Amino acid sequence: MRLKNKVAVITGAGSGFGAGIAKRFAEEGAGVVVADINDPAGQRVADEISTSGGKAVFVHADVTRGQDWANLIGATQSAFGRVDVVVNNAGWTHRRKPYMEVSEAEFDRVYAVNVKSIYLSAIHALPAFRKAGGGCFVNVASTAGLRPRPGLTVYNSSKGAVILLSKSMAAEFGPDKVRVNCVNPVFSPDTGLSAEFAGGAITAEARKAFLATIPLGRFSTPLDVANACLYLASDEAAMVSGSCIEVDGARCV
Repeated sequence: MRLKNKVAVITGAGSGFGAGIAKRFAEEGAGVVVADINDPAGQRVADEISTSGGKAVFVHADVTRGQDWANLIGATQSAFGRVDVVVNNAGWTHRRKPYMEVSEAEFDRVYAVNVKSIYLSAIHALPAFRKAGGGCFVNVASTAGLRPRPGLTVYNSSKGAVILLSKSMAAEFGPDKVRVNCVNPVFSPDTGLSAEFAGGAITAEARKAFLATIPLGRFSTPLDVANACLYLASDEAAMVSGSCIEVDGARCV
């Protein structure tokens, strides 16, 4: 098993990509902490993993709050005795619309969930990684940070920040044997934010328009994203840090 004896915290793991990552990591032997702000959804994923023979616990966490991060890392250590991997998957977006119509509150929310959460994850997980002699962050960014679509400017820029933040963290934390990488998924209609990205309902016409921008001819799935995160979290990627994997069917080429 590729993550045997490792313990992974996964944020936004109550649905979508996060749930896929949590289940895939558990299949590969990891002890998984399902972190989410939605308690019923997060508990459901943790229970599904446990019922399937995996090891998982649910911990409520608002990733924009430092105290919640402190509680999350502490709960992980209490449940499993250690923490080896943090997957920053939780994300948010404003609805697709002109830049001038994005409110200040929407801007603040997007940057708090998408960017501040990465900062807080390091503030609270890095000391544990240092004590253990190393660790790994996997940050879920987006193709939007590389090839932005109109109408999502604030969201796009937040994901660009995640990409650069990940690279700079990798350079700074390397001497502590801490690796930092990110994964850039392309649009998926299977996530809770898909209607926001589309600016409304995911109609057949909207699906066709998004699909036309992906050369491989299909959308990304939770399993696609989970497998990329799995590689980066595993010892197979022991020399990989400061890198981004586009899970995008050549969208960004």
